[in-house]
Amino acid sequence: MERKQVAIIGGGPAGLMAAEVLSRSGHAVTVYEAMPTAARKFLLAGKSGLNITHSEDYKDFATRFGDASARLRPVLDVFTPQDVRAWAAGLGAETFVGSSGRVFPRAMKASPLLRAWLRRLETQGVRLLTRHRWTGFAENGYIFETPVGKEVVRCDAVLLALGGASWPRLGSDAAWVPLLRARDVPIADFRPANCGFEVAWSEIFRARFAGQPLKAVTAASDAGTIPGEFVVSRDGIEGSLIYAHAASLRDRLERDGKAALLLDLAPGRTAERLARDLARQDRKTSFSNRLRKGAGLDAVKTALLRELLPDAAMAAPEQLAALIKAVPVPVRGTRPIAEAISSAGGIRLDAIDERYMLKALPGLFAAGEMLDWEAPTGGYLLTACLATGRAAARGVEAWLAHGKP
Repeated sequence: MERKQVAIIGGGPAGLMAAEVLSRSGHAVTVYEAMPTAARKFLLAGKSGLNITHSEDYKDFATRFGDASARLRPVLDVFTPQDVRAWAAGLGAETFVGSSGRVFPRAMKASPLLRAWLRRLETQGVRLLTRHRWTGFAENGYIFETPVGKEVVRCDAVLLALGGASWPRLGSDAAWVPLLRARDVPIADFRPANCGFEVAWSEIFRARFAGQPLKAVTAASDAGTIPGEFVVSRDGIEGSLIYAHAASLRDRLERDGKAALLLDLAPGRTAERLARDLARQDRKTSFSNRLRKGAGLDAVKTALLRELLPDAAMAAPEQLAALIKAVPVPVRGTRPIAEAISSAGGIRLDAIDERYMLKALPGLFAAGEMLDWEAPTGGYLLTACLATGRAAARGVEAWLAHGKP
């Protein structure tokens, strides 16, 4: 194969996977990264435990990408969660399945895996240029701001892997959006995904319980009924259980102007059992003691019930049991996208062809979170970034080998 010059703009997981595939095929690959180091979001996400993929049945796994599931299925089929684990093992990162079904490297952190990956890329001849920010198009080229000034890069193909709009301080700032829109690339506006939500807490509740976890609850929304836990924040609610419902709550807020999460504070007990247990409590004792002894509710759950349903203390046992099993938490809006774990929106999937090349700009490819798809936490995000990076690299290879169809 003739050695071609390929530029990959963006040094996150999608871009690095594309660099791995293309350099292995013999192409001269340069990765341009705006930040001082590569894969900063990847490193931070893995600081407390790198969740690289999920072990659930693949048929279920492939449905976790919402409206984009059908489009992503072909690339996931050829780079499955099992392939992700094998790839990590090839870099010396053996993995294990946690109790939740999520898959982690045994070392847990992202840094050992990233170091091994960068060493492999260097061995394959990949150049990594940091502090090189793409700022626009030139005639037959791409303009970068570099430590030594403006530089115009000309090459045989370019692959964009610039991320979405979450965690902008780590490089995913969506600064590329106006550059592509000016070239008639259809882009869906970015929205927060896997995010927290704002709730109008009283000052008393906020002061006492901000930062406190609510454990062993279930939450229901249009996304279904899901068990887990979350945290009360100063401004609302956040945590893994909230992220599982984030897309549903966000979409309902956009559609109806209001949304609520329905909590079951005692999922291990039926309403009938709760009513019997509560009825046995002395009405002269405090409300919190009745809930603790009759329903097993701790202080934060009791306070939440009081906060959201002020008349609950006066309810009869049957009514109180029903309230405990269905506490509505009205949300006012999402937290800012800069705080979100990921984002929805980006280059519309109908704006790229089967090779992941932009239809409006032949020779320019895209991968990762800058495309319009979203997924819950649990390893889905990273797996799809790796899979689309690999698919776009294969698309570049096809383009370089055969040119325009």
